[in-house]
Amino acid sequence: MITAKIIGAGGYGGVGILELLLSHPEVEVKTLISPGSTGLNIASLHPHLDGFCNLNIIDSESQEAQEPHDVVFMSTPDRVGMKLAKAELEKGAKVIDFSGDFRFNSVDSYAEYARRLDKEITHETPSLLPESVYGLPELYRNNLKNTNLAGNPGCFAVSCILGLAPAAKENIIDLNGVICDCKTGVSGAGKTPNALHHYPNRYENMNAYRLTGHQHVCEVERELGLLANRDVTLTFTAQVIPICRGIMSTLYGRVAPGVTEEKVLRIYKDFYADEPFVRVYDKNTAIGSHHVRCTNFCNLTVSVDERTGILRVVSYIDNLMKGQAGSALQNMNVLFGFDETAGLDRPGMQP
Repeated sequence: MITAKIIGAGGYGGVGILELLLSHPEVEVKTLISPGSTGLNIASLHPHLDGFCNLNIIDSESQEAQEPHDVVFMSTPDRVGMKLAKAELEKGAKVIDFSGDFRFNSVDSYAEYARRLDKEITHETPSLLPESVYGLPELYRNNLKNTNLAGNPGCFAVSCILGLAPAAKENIIDLNGVICDCKTGVSGAGKTPNALHHYPNRYENMNAYRLTGHQHVCEVERELGLLANRDVTLTFTAQVIPICRGIMSTLYGRVAPGVTEEKVLRIYKDFYADEPFVRVYDKNTAIGSHHVRCTNFCNLTVSVDERTGILRVVSYIDNLMKGQAGSALQNMNVLFGFDETAGLDRPGMQP
């Protein structure tokens, strides 16, 4: 058994990884930290955990919190993990950070991400950036096996990258005309109360946001560019819709001459043939966000509009699972050499 510490256990990401770890055969959760909730039993914050986990949330400066752990999950806001990761690594832990602090390998690429969030662009531990690996096992499984620091990808980025990776790799679309039309549930905004998401304001209301430049675009353009070995520029629109959890990204790109729907489907199915959490469907298969709800799966519906010559991929994920805690656990499994599906290989629940 390995021991785990969760920093930020009170939020959606923290409780999400805790829920998953409780049924993992190789992990014992030892320490929970959540600023503002010190001294509380985790089940008082999340009553559904009563009887499954009744650990108290402890002070981050306490002796118990400072003891070495095998894995540390940092479900923390941007710029928190970069202050904490070095100490945990020096104690021998493998660190998985949920924010954007370690999604980038250079100070310049991090700065562009931070600029889009209107945050300080200087990284506080730049020496760690070359050591970090982008936490998307479908692309970086071998790299993750050789690192102690993983930067979990952004939720929108997961849905878009997985939806477009085969097309970029095989160069079958115009990568400078890609459109990512992405809709997310309200849980993507986190647990902290927000007037914009107060029930009367959110009910029956949809809106686009960050039209001046969403931070996840940096990740998507970088990863598609690396796959295609060329620069990629795309149009990205993020929207909030009045559901709790889930992301539906509809992705468009003009196909190269002679590229048929049959060929595209074959490329996608071959690309993901050995991936346990990506499923590819044709346009006649009726699937939606409920079919990935509370799972680590990414479902892709792939089609080509022959009239317009446009590839259309509809990518479905659960933003709190494949877009956050599920990816984190998948990364942990790879980092420690466990079965990659451990704690994750389960269907969703209907209805």
